[in-house]
Amino acid sequence: DGREGFSNIFLRKGYSIYLVDQPGRGEAGQTTKPVGISDKPDDQAWFTQFRIGRYPKFYDGVQFPKDNQSLENFFRMMTPNTGNIEETQVVDALSAVFNKSGDGIFFTHSAGGILGWKTAIKNNHVKAIVAIEPGGFCFPEGEVHENNRGGKGIPLDEFLKLTTIPIIIFYGDYIPIEKTTAYSENFWRDVLATANKWAEIVNAYGGDVSIIHLPEIGIKGNTHFIMSDLNNLTIAHLISDWLNDKKLN
Repeated sequence: DGREGFSNIFLRKGYSIYLVDQPGRGEAGQTTKPVGISDKPDDQAWFTQFRIGRYPKFYDGVQFPKDNQSLENFFRMMTPNTGNIEETQVVDALSAVFNKSGDGIFFTHSAGGILGWKTAIKNNHVKAIVAIEPGGFCFPEGEVHENNRGGKGIPLDEFLKLTTIPIIIFYGDYIPIEKTTAYSENFWRDVLATANKWAEIVNAYGGDVSIIHLPEIGIKGNTHFIMSDLNNLTIAHLISDWLNDKKLN
């Protein structure tokens, strides 16, 4: 809707910013392993899955601009993958970014969450992770949560690398406590439960994970896109305070 996003906000706070498109997406769309792209429209699915509302109705109090142009801009952001997403390839690419940038704080979002955990395991230049609504997690072998979308467990020596850096995770609003009739709401209910279990395990091994479910601290109306919601400046200030507390500023 024309407001500044996290890239500009944190640039103004004095941080160097690197925006990365993973292989097969966005400006990194050139690929040697292409996939077929469907012409089937899926706007309704994105609207509901990302908790803007139950299409076509917005949730009450949602922190999403309700004008038609903003919604049209949002839908046009949903560009298709142009190649098969291979986890190892993407993690190698992200690790190469950190080799080039040096020490940094990795911001991840959604399905990119699992890539963040694995990049931090691979590359010591990752000094902290700020995860916006990650969908999956790296559990140690033998301790994988039943609803985890991050695949099978990993060796304990790899998992323990995640205990050496501070991690903060944010989840927005409209995630029900009890099951509902909406698949998307139940999906995020399971993800949040998995996140809490993962944080418990990481911290039990000596890690430093904080999970912020925004409605529980009085910040309401956020969608899956916390970094671009109407109150994104409020969230950026929360993250900035955390970075200061962890002496990462």
